[in-house]
Amino acid sequence: VPTPYRKTLYVGAAGGGVWKTSNGGTTWRQVGDSLHNQTVGDLAVAPSDSNVVWVGTGERNSLRSQSWGNGVHKSTDGGRTWHRMGLADSRSIARVVIHPTNPAIVYVAALGHLWGSNNERGVYNTPDGVVNWARLSFVHDSPGPTALDLDHAYPKQLHACTWHRGRLRVSTLQ
Repeated sequence: VPTPYRKTLYVGAAGGGVWKTSNGGTTWRQVGDSLHNQTVGDLAVAPSDSNVVWVGTGERNSLRSQSWGNGVHKSTDGGRTWHRMGLADSRSIARVVIHPTNPAIVYVAALGHLWGSNNERGVYNTPDGVVNWARLSFVHDSPGPTALDLDHAYPKQLHACTWHRGRLRVSTLQ
């Protein structure tokens, strides 16, 4: 399908921020400086409006040197400017899913803290594209959602997977 955006791609790196290309990858530029966080857990572009980009910060992999994020951010101008949209205490956003026809409807899998329990874990939804988040699913303060998918044929159907996330601090015995 010939569109002016078919060569526009975004990349969110676990330790490198948000990058954009408008020429199919020949050149890239950093577009996530104003996020004040270079750790990206997931990035989603609205299927119905390529100027709407959501970024979930915080590394979703459980590593010893994991960096955490500062919530979810949204751009409505193709990454030129970003607005903080909440869920800052989740520290790790594993997945962002945007409704196929309405870019204001967004679902987020907030994985939560790595080194302890966290009550901001769960699957969240904003029905209006602003900071009004409703938690749709919460298992416990230790497991968090790691995968989230929307059935594009029936967009009211969500599929989520949770993981008991947590690293223990080990004290050394002497």
